[in-house]
Amino acid sequence: MKTIVHKANERGHANHGWLNAYHSFSFANWYNPKKVQFGMLRVLNDDTIAAGMGFGTHPHDNMEIITIPLEGDLAHKDSMGNGTTIKSGDIQVMSAGTGIQHSEFNPNHNHHTKLFQIWLFPKYRNVEPRYQQITLDKSLEKNDFAQILSPNPDDAGVWIHQDAWFYLSDFDNGFSKKINLKKEGNGFYIMNIEGEIEVNGEKLEKRDAIGIWETNEIEIKANSNAKFLVMEIPMEQ
Repeated sequence: MKTIVHKANERGHANHGWLNAYHSFSFANWYNPKKVQFGMLRVLNDDTIAAGMGFGTHPHDNMEIITIPLEGDLAHKDSMGNGTTIKSGDIQVMSAGTGIQHSEFNPNHNHHTKLFQIWLFPKYRNVEPRYQQITLDKSLEKNDFAQILSPNPDDAGVWIHQDAWFYLSDFDNGFSKKINLKKEGNGFYIMNIEGEIEVNGEKLEKRDAIGIWETNEIEIKANSNAKFLVMEIPMEQ
């Protein structure tokens, strides 16, 4: 088993006023040769967007883009004709494929929006672009691993063109549970959202993360009431 711990205070940081962003992996003007990606996980940005502000229209291609709002709302428009708003409790995915353009902004004028934006390299290049969003059943997260993403359109959550599985969890203080890989050779990357957890005995505080690979099972214990994101990620294409 191999592990790598990414502490919250070691992330890249850029405060543009309208956008306060923390980067788990090299992004934009922040580059760390030791933090370029974890397997096929390329970007994990922890963004706070000021009231009424956002990202203008910009392009993407050949990337699976997952957005998980944590607080507030995010209005989305894209070149596929989608115009929607996602909020805390939703999840959104875009398969950029052959190319898309989209914009994102905080439609509220009195409250910021917090979100995770996650990019994974796709299993297949130049697929037809697609968009999907759903509202999650938050009750499934209580003391369990609620699947929110998979490679299977008929499975729970949204789906992407990659052999990855994501779970959101809300553990009570003292609760502990094991989780197994869905696909041999994948790894786990866990981002602790709130509270304190232990992953295979390694303590993680708020926004700390850990990558674990070359093992098929991990155990997560809550040392306080805690919320966290578990990502099973292919380590190789």
